[in-house]
Amino acid sequence: MSEEEPNTVAPEEPTATCGEETPKEPAFPWLPEGMEPLADGEYDAIVMGTGLKECVISGLLSVQGLKILHVDRNNYYGADCASLNLTNLYAKFQAGEVPSYLGSNRDYNVDLIPKFIMACGNLTKMLLHTKVTRYLEFKSIGGSYVYSNKKVLKVPATPEEALRSPLMSLFEKRRFRKFLVYADNYDETKPQTHEGRDLRTMTMKQLYLEFGLVPATHEFISHAMCLQLDDTHLDLPALSTVKQLQTYMYSLTRYGNSPYIYPIYGLGGLPEGFSRLCAIHGGTFMLNRDVDEILFDDSGAAYGIKCGNEMAKAKMVIGDPSYFPRNKVRPTGQVVRCICFLNHPIPNTNEQESAQIIIPGPQVGRKNDIFVCSVSNAHNVSARGVYIAIVSTKMEKGEPEQEVAPGLALLGHVMQRFTTVATTYEPVSSGEDDKCFISSSFDGTSHFENDCDDLLSLYKRVTGTELDMTINADSVEPDY
Repeated sequence: MSEEEPNTVAPEEPTATCGEETPKEPAFPWLPEGMEPLADGEYDAIVMGTGLKECVISGLLSVQGLKILHVDRNNYYGADCASLNLTNLYAKFQAGEVPSYLGSNRDYNVDLIPKFIMACGNLTKMLLHTKVTRYLEFKSIGGSYVYSNKKVLKVPATPEEALRSPLMSLFEKRRFRKFLVYADNYDETKPQTHEGRDLRTMTMKQLYLEFGLVPATHEFISHAMCLQLDDTHLDLPALSTVKQLQTYMYSLTRYGNSPYIYPIYGLGGLPEGFSRLCAIHGGTFMLNRDVDEILFDDSGAAYGIKCGNEMAKAKMVIGDPSYFPRNKVRPTGQVVRCICFLNHPIPNTNEQESAQIIIPGPQVGRKNDIFVCSVSNAHNVSARGVYIAIVSTKMEKGEPEQEVAPGLALLGHVMQRFTTVATTYEPVSSGEDDKCFISSSFDGTSHFENDCDDLLSLYKRVTGTELDMTINADSVEPDY
């Protein structure tokens, strides 16, 4: 990080001046004998883990005037969503020496949980809301693709592309266009845009059939544009899915090639940006400091943390699932991710420097979709000529290689591959009673939309209020 560094606390050497007594540490009635206060001792909130969700929360709370202590067991920012150089990446996966053909270590910023940002989605609104965008620079993704009938096909980004697309027949394209115009114009508060349809009761499947769209078109719209993870939404009210489609189309008009953007130097800049926001407003950061114990009072409510012989007290404790006792979280499944180094762009993506491919689960005999994304030196995350492709999905059968095989098959020659299988968790309670406010694990998608829903839920649980998301996602001020 450059510019203002967070107030990272480092151990101080003891000093003494001749003739002067060394000042005593401030005494706290709650501090047991033999224990020392951790940093300033008392805070409004203690945040554990510097993942994106935790850093967004600490940044927002600090802006509201709360005194924040933010700790992380790692010696870098980002936790599970950090961006690592080659040395740290190979060390994390115990992969031995870094091959010389990959180039310079300083050229790499490899995301551990790679995702793209919807240009006009909720994460962009949060970045604008907090002005964290002033610390970051973004670049649009080259193209969005969908796997259909054993082919990688571009999701149309313009009317001209839609007319040329092999995804649909000529008559289906006309119906598709009519459907998109309806969805784009639909306003929940303006009955004249409803054309007699109540999307609060009409299912998504019924809406598709109203426009005469065939099942193959349902699949591509739902999975590649509305970002639905499976087909359960087809039997639910259509309103939510149509709103997701509106966000996709709105984002697409922003840049033209695809609806996604990505930060230069990788996703690690996002938690760093929010950490900087927190630090500017007085937050204290302590890296390389593991939490030995979360402290609970007799009623079962968390009131602080213990790190070695040091303790800190707070009104609430916030963090990712890995910091909390197992009885505070429950598993929700497993996600497999493969980070792959290529010496070429992903085939059939028009030599794009970056791309996203969504493989709808039904296309390969699965329930859950498979996600493929790629970035390159154009985003300052790899050496020139090296492309980083990531394949991810939710586990279904227990064999990681089998789960991601359809995605890996699209990549061509792979120089190096790193595979992880992570169990995902969610909190068992809201945190209102035990003052433990826990985020959910990141999902297996290649975008942040579902994770933003969890972040907004976490903010509401912590503060009791909704985060103001009325800001226009393209109302960028001049200083950005």
